[in-house]
Amino acid sequence: MQFHPKDNKFNGHYSLDFGYKSDNAYLWEQLILEQMEKPRYIDPTTDYGFKRIFGSEVNKDLLIAFLNGLFRGRKTIQDLVYNKNEHVGEAEETGAVIFDLTCTADNGEQFIIEVQRSTQVNLKRRMLYYGSKLIADQAPKGKRREWNYGISEVYVIVLMDGFAMPDEENGTNFLHDICLCNRDTGTIFYEDLGFIYLELINFVKVEADLESDLDRWLYVLKYMSTMDKLPVYLRKPIFEKLFEIAEYSKLSKEEREMYDVSLKRKWDNKAILDYARQEGVEKGKMEVVENLIAKLGLSDEQIMDIAEVSLDFVKKVRGNLSKKK
Repeated sequence: MQFHPKDNKFNGHYSLDFGYKSDNAYLWEQLILEQMEKPRYIDPTTDYGFKRIFGSEVNKDLLIAFLNGLFRGRKTIQDLVYNKNEHVGEAEETGAVIFDLTCTADNGEQFIIEVQRSTQVNLKRRMLYYGSKLIADQAPKGKRREWNYGISEVYVIVLMDGFAMPDEENGTNFLHDICLCNRDTGTIFYEDLGFIYLELINFVKVEADLESDLDRWLYVLKYMSTMDKLPVYLRKPIFEKLFEIAEYSKLSKEEREMYDVSLKRKWDNKAILDYARQEGVEKGKMEVVENLIAKLGLSDEQIMDIAEVSLDFVKKVRGNLSKKK
């Protein structure tokens, strides 16, 4: 539902319309959040929700079904293994969730997939780095000549929630399936390195428009936290399991606390983005960057992506602010 301070009414869906607020308004909003009735299902696009649904061995059938929907018949995954690899500093810097997987297809071939519920910061460059790292990590420490660069396929899959693909602010595509190709002819140059971006803000299909399993998965990811029961059009064993796992009432006290913190973090991030976008419409880039530094205390990299300016520009503004103190 949305809370509107002007008329003190709750309307519609269970989501909050955040903008930049004073400290008093923010405290008032937090008090209201505490009093609101909790949704029946958790939000799978929060860090905690994404991990709970897709991040454990016992629930890997959910992730397999989701990934098969994404590949749209190009591949059929039969099994996967969660690897223990981590990106040092990633969680601390951006709060992103990352799964590093070794997948086995129905034809026996194996390939590596990294799945992320990612933030906006340095998105394209960061994903290119992760994909390259997954390739480089396959190299043996010795006997390189015998290995002969026998690298497996690598795919990086990114769930983007609440922000648009960089350089495509007015785009309408919710699925970006990227590979290396010949710039002039469009012919695929190398098939075995791919990037799949899911831009949820562009997924606007309603129930009657859901045709594929991918449509159903994206609809669930975007709207499950607003539902009060499993819809008829999702009555499949895999979705029945998903909804059972996602029930808020089945979380332990500790799990509820972790989820609530994760949900608040998502709302806070949305508030920052909304504020920055509104400022960007009303003011020049320098004022936007100054306010992001002074009022919100963001890092240079976060400001660079939110305000769509260069890193040198952010550092210059930060330096000027330091001189004024």
